[in-house]
Amino acid sequence: MTGSLERLAACGINLIPADLTNHFIVEREGFVAFIQRRDSEFGNVGASGLMTDRGFAALVWRGSQAFFVGRGFEHPANDEQVQKLRAFSSDLEQAIRGSE
Repeated sequence: MTGSLERLAACGINLIPADLTNHFIVEREGFVAFIQRRDSEFGNVGASGLMTDRGFAALVWRGSQAFFVGRGFEHPANDEQVQKLRAFSSDLEQAIRGSE
């Protein structure tokens, strides 16, 4: 896990302190993801999304338009947000998986 934490830090991805027994939460520039906790190790990485003042919003495509959709709300996603979310997801996967 130490190697994964170092790779996360190198990518600017922060581990968010949370009192969760089954997941870790990571964040960069407002984008977040849950990672399954396997004892003290990282497990499967969940879908990335945007953390808003109303909660987690997943990226959803409707035709060619992207939206961030959460429980009881949604708003259009711009191209920059989509690119940043994709970069976050890619960096996160590479940091967690490392040389596996």
